[in-house]
Amino acid sequence: MNGKKGSVEIDIPPPNKAKQPEDGNKSGFQGFPCKAWIWSAWEFCKDDVDRVIFSFKVGLAVLLVSLLILLRGAYEIFGTNIIWSIITVAIMFEYTVGETFNRGFNRALGSLLAAILAIAVGELAQLTGRIAEPIIIGLSIFLIGAITSFVKLWPPLAPYEHGFRIIIFTYCFIIVSGYRMGNPIRTSMDRLYSIAIGGFVAAFVNVLVFPMWAGEQLHEELVNSFNSLADSLEECVKKYLEDEELNQAEFSEKVMDEFPDEPAYRKCRTTLNSSAKLESLADASKWEPPHGRFRNFFYPWSEYVKVGAVLRYCAYEVMALHGVLHSEIQAPYNLRIAFQSEIQDAANQAAELVRSLGKDIWNMKRSLKTSLLNRVHSSTERLQRVIDMHSYLLTPHYDLPDNSSNPVPKLSHVLPTTPYDFLDQDDDVCSTNHEKSSNHLTQNLTESYYEMMRKQSRRLNSWPSSEVDPFEKGGGFRIGILPQMRAVKSTAALSLTTFTSLLIEFVVRLDHLVEAVDELSKMAKFKHEDL
Repeated sequence: MNGKKGSVEIDIPPPNKAKQPEDGNKSGFQGFPCKAWIWSAWEFCKDDVDRVIFSFKVGLAVLLVSLLILLRGAYEIFGTNIIWSIITVAIMFEYTVGETFNRGFNRALGSLLAAILAIAVGELAQLTGRIAEPIIIGLSIFLIGAITSFVKLWPPLAPYEHGFRIIIFTYCFIIVSGYRMGNPIRTSMDRLYSIAIGGFVAAFVNVLVFPMWAGEQLHEELVNSFNSLADSLEECVKKYLEDEELNQAEFSEKVMDEFPDEPAYRKCRTTLNSSAKLESLADASKWEPPHGRFRNFFYPWSEYVKVGAVLRYCAYEVMALHGVLHSEIQAPYNLRIAFQSEIQDAANQAAELVRSLGKDIWNMKRSLKTSLLNRVHSSTERLQRVIDMHSYLLTPHYDLPDNSSNPVPKLSHVLPTTPYDFLDQDDDVCSTNHEKSSNHLTQNLTESYYEMMRKQSRRLNSWPSSEVDPFEKGGGFRIGILPQMRAVKSTAALSLTTFTSLLIEFVVRLDHLVEAVDELSKMAKFKHEDL
């Protein structure tokens, strides 16, 4: 207060002016990014043009039934009950022809049963007099609602769940309207022909205007799953063999779910989640008439689901291979490339067989896969023999030979770039003289290699990785660390054994896939073609 001693000065800030809202024209609506939404919608439409076609087809069908109300002549004939045609089109029209027919059947059957029950109960209630009539109608509504709601939960009747809903809705409408208007039969007939008109228009538009057949979608979806599985297998094996240093990212949900540099992995994961989609398309396909290349009545659509199940059975092994590829403990690079040709050949032969099966399904041809299957089995047996012959490479007591005239295939010419190679060389030296080994290590390790060894030993000395540095704690490299590193080296070598075992198991499961495809080709009467 005027700067006097002991006074306190209090500053009161002026009131802030109300913040003016930003111009909504920049984003269309406040907080709603119009430009981003439009771009997202465009990408969604571009991803599948059939979605846009389906939308226009629904609009066309609704317009056609609406003309019965908009045109005076048609309105005088059909009256206000024609509104149920519009409701029928909106409820019945589905993405594929099979789903539309399925919905139409459920709606027609449900409406017919509900109309019969409503007429019977309405006539019976009228005979009981004005006092008992509303009681009987109310009790019937309760019983119909409870019984149909219970029955639709029964698994065998789950596909007709929509029909049971129609029964409740139609019965309540007819019985109540008949009670007030006094003529349930007339009300039922008006509703039935309105539903018939709407169902006919929906089926007519869906079949004749750019039809989308569930059978063709099921056929294409299964073939794409074959190609995705083959691509994912080749991609996984290629990365496992070609990456000299498999850089492992930090463990997180993002690492588990997303691999940006592995597009085939995502497709393979989609194949594992395709069970519900294949079953839905197969159920819809059963309602479709013979069309296109599927001109047989009672086409075996259920066999597509069985083939898809066996395909997922094989895809589980590919996902397991990806798990080994992205695991923390990896086999040394020189150990991986020692079996490179055998692993690569087995994977390529298996992928070729999977693509060939998918191609046969796409072309609807039946060909003998004896030669391809024999080549796959031969390459796998060769891989097994090589693993058995060089199993000593996968043991922790193996030492790299000093004699370059008799080298291990693809191992002797590879420079030591990992601590495992260094351990192999160190074990050989330690077998002759412990003191000589220590002097040899001191003379040959460069500073850059020494830094690399510090990081690698810290990672290998603990699981999961820890911040403890044995070099810093011990003041330098000590021989006491070698047993621990040898143990981890043995575990790392088993990583290669796991990878090859999963690959061999994948080939074994291909036999079941060939049998499933052959059974499909027989039942679907594919054209026979000998290789």
